[in-house]
Order: sequence, then structure tokens, then C-alpha cells
Amino acid sequence: MARITDPAILIPGARQGDRRALARLITLVENGGPTSDAVLAELFPGGGSAWTTGLTGAPGAGKSTLTDRLITVVRAEGSEVAVVAVDPSSPFSGGAVLGDRVRMQDHVDDTGVYIRSMASRGHLGGIAAATPRIVATLDGLGFPEILVETVGVGQAEVEIASNADTTLVVVNPGWGDSVQAAKAGLLEIGDVFVVNKADRPGVAETVRDLKQMLELGAAPGWAPPVITTVAATGEGIEDLWAAVRSHRSHMTSSGDLVEERRSRLIAEMESALLAGLRQRVRSSVPAETWAGLTDQVADRQLDPWNAASRLLLALSD
Repeated sequence: MARITDPAILIPGARQGDRRALARLITLVENGGPTSDAVLAELFPGGGSAWTTGLTGAPGAGKSTLTDRLITVVRAEGSEVAVVAVDPSSPFSGGAVLGDRVRMQDHVDDTGVYIRSMASRGHLGGIAAATPRIVATLDGLGFPEILVETVGVGQAEVEIASNADTTLVVVNPGWGDSVQAAKAGLLEIGDVFVVNKADRPGVAETVRDLKQMLELGAAPGWAPPVITTVAATGEGIEDLWAAVRSHRSHMTSSGDLVEERRSRLIAEMESALLAGLRQRVRSSVPAETWAGLTDQVADRQLDPWNAASRLLLALSD
């Protein structure tokens, strides 16, 4: 049987709860191109209601287990939830290493939960290049809660802040994680800080250090709380979700949400424009021109910036 790839069939099916249709729709959007554009053109105007919560932090901090526990809390409230789990890319197939989905097996049979693992495909920042498009698709399909778990890449893992309404920064007890958070710039992007694995030694010191560092950079408005959790047992998860709810209320009542979402959408448009321009240059500039300029740059006969200017001029000719 031929695989259905027509958005006109897949979109109604996904809206009616057909998970196979939804999975195929997400694949179309992830792959990009005209079909992806058609799907987003259909779904984007009806979006804007979902709340996106991002989870970031170093590998091994317990993000996947926290995500699994948050799914349970959201479902207990009666809301549907979609999870976008960004995994490392397989060195063999280029696809996602499905570690996150393995940790969320308890929700596989829940029709109110949709979990999508996607490969980072070498994209820096902890998420995949297609993540914003996937989130927009899930939002347009009516999911009220969306959780995005980053791949766990350490100091480069800050891009989630520009793709989530609430960003959770997850660390573990011990000085190393506190210092790592400061080095990575995670202190600047976190809306809620989570000291997970709080049954280990050093949790009080880590909480103290985080609060002190946050106070040094305190600004008017939202003061990020520090929540302790033991995701393996579920301890502190209710408090964590309450903190997310509190941040949501603050963003909504202060009017900051409208401005932040506007800024994020404009930034995403600019990012898509740059990606499209790069692709257009590569496809439009003659191969010999491209090869000649790149050779000159490699041989230090021409600087990269003037080379780029010449490529843009060649594009406009």
C-alpha cells in the first residue's frame, strides 16, 4: 500500500487523533520543502494557544526522566501533551538515537500523549533546525502542552530559550554543575532552575550557589525559582509544574508573553530567510564560480567576507 503524503488527507486525520497520520505529517514538516511549507501555511494561523516548556541541561542531568514525570502531571490535569525529544544523530544512519523515547514507554499507549524523537542532525544549540517547525505544527493541531527536551550538549545548549515559553534548566548537586551553568550562559536563559537527583549529597550547596548567582544578575520582573526534584521517584515534580504554571501566569499578566512570542517569530523568519538564501546561492551560482572563490579563500588570496559579497553579487546578476 502506498504511503499517504497528501497534507489534505493527513491534517484532518491528525486532528481526529490518528497518530499514524500525525507521525507522517511531522516527517513531512521535518524534511522541509514545498510540502512542509504547505502544511505550515495551513496550520500556523490556527496556532498560538499551546504552551511550550523546554528542558535543557548537561547530559545525564535527568531531563528525560523529568519529562516523563511531567507528562504524568499534565495528563492528570486532563490535558493532551506532545513531546519533542531531540536526540543525538546516529553516526550510521543520521537518524535519532532513540534514548528519550525508551524512557517514556509508560505513555506509549496513552492516546493523549504524542512523543516524537528527532535527530539534531549536527545542529548546534541543543535542538534540531526543524524543531520550531515541528512545535508550530503540533500547536496548530491543537496540543495545549508541548514539552521540548534538548539533546544535552553542554555549553552550546541555549537555543531552546528562543523556542519555548518557559525554559527549565536542569542541573545536579555538586559544584561542577553550578559552575557549568554559569559558563554555559544557562543562568541567563532559565525561567525555572531544577536541581534534580536531590537525594544526592551537595544539594543544599548547589541550591545556595544557584540562588546567589541568580541574585547577582537579578532584574525587575520574574525571579527564577530553584526547585529540587528526584525525578526517579517523582519527588518535587508537582512543585516543578506549579513553578511552570506560575511563570505562565506572570508572562500572561505582565504582557511579556505577547512581545516575546512576537520577537521569537520574527527571529525564526530571519533564520529561515538566511537558510533559504544560503540554499539559493549554492543552487544558483555556477559551480566554477563557487569553486574558484572557495579556493581563493582557502589559499588566503581572498577574505571570506569579500568572497561572500561576490557570491551575493553573482546571485543578483
